[in-house]
Formats: sequence, structure tokens, C-alpha cells
Amino acid sequence: MLDPNIHQGKFGEDYIRVLASAAGLVWSADDVDVDGVDLTIKQPGRTPKGFSPQIEVQVKTMSRPTFDGGVVVFRGLNRTQFNQLAGDDFAVPRYLFAIHVPPRSGQFADSVSGATMLRHCGYFVSLRDQPRVPESDTRRKVPVRIPLSNVLDVEALRALVIGSSK
Repeated sequence: MLDPNIHQGKFGEDYIRVLASAAGLVWSADDVDVDGVDLTIKQPGRTPKGFSPQIEVQVKTMSRPTFDGGVVVFRGLNRTQFNQLAGDDFAVPRYLFAIHVPPRSGQFADSVSGATMLRHCGYFVSLRDQPRVPESDTRRKVPVRIPLSNVLDVEALRALVIGSSK
């Protein structure tokens, strides 16, 4: 059995891989995480907006999210992780994918008549318009507010990737 935190994180990344496959996209992962990118997702080939558009994502999971009005507040990024997503100077667009998962791994997936269900829901946000947090900032975690309307599903993932072309 995997350590519970590793299991939760792996499920979060696998959740994204399933969505990418369902969307007709391909994913890859660097052999070493040196700059905060867990997965690269792309549409192979030529599209109306360019050739092989792609995005880079950092995948995080949350088993007990905080909901505040129309947002989910994700509190799992440290300053370094936040800064690896913030700003507009990346060659490839970057997103935070926050996956709300059940607190117990036995509830991650379920098979019902004619279907497999993955729990619970993914959300996405770009921190492109956010300033980086200075090193002098002593907060241990940087909260990120993600609109509840930013549900990560097949259509949203495809739109993020296709929309990444210039």
C-alpha cells in the first residue's frame, strides 16, 4: 500500500490523465520535477490556432477544501510553488489544477452499472495575473482562490489546451 499522501497525490495526477485521454489529448511528465510542473498536456498536430498547443500544470489535491461564497480556497501551495505558477513570463501557459478528493482512498473511484466514477471534482486556475510572493514574505502557505465555475472537465481541459496557442 502507498503512503496515504502519496496515494492521494497519485490519484490527483491520474484523474488528470483520465480527463486528458477522454479529451483526445496527450500528457507527459518530466523525469524530474525541477520547476513545479507535474504534467504537460498537449493537442498533437496542427490546430486552427497553431501546431501542438500545450499547457503545463501543477496538480494538487485537497480532501477537506474550504468553500467561501463562489470560490474554493486552496491552501496547499508554499511560496516556491506559488511563484512557479505566478506571473506572465512563461513560454508555455501554466495552471494550478486542484482536485477535491475523498478523505479515504477507498472512495476515490467506484464502479456503478455501466460506468466508473472518479470522486470528487477538479478545479483550475491561472496565476498569470498574480504577482510573485517576495522572499521576505514569511507565510508558510499562500492561499489561492479558485472560482467554483472553473470546473475541470473534458471540455474545459480541451479549451485550456487549444486556447494556449498564440
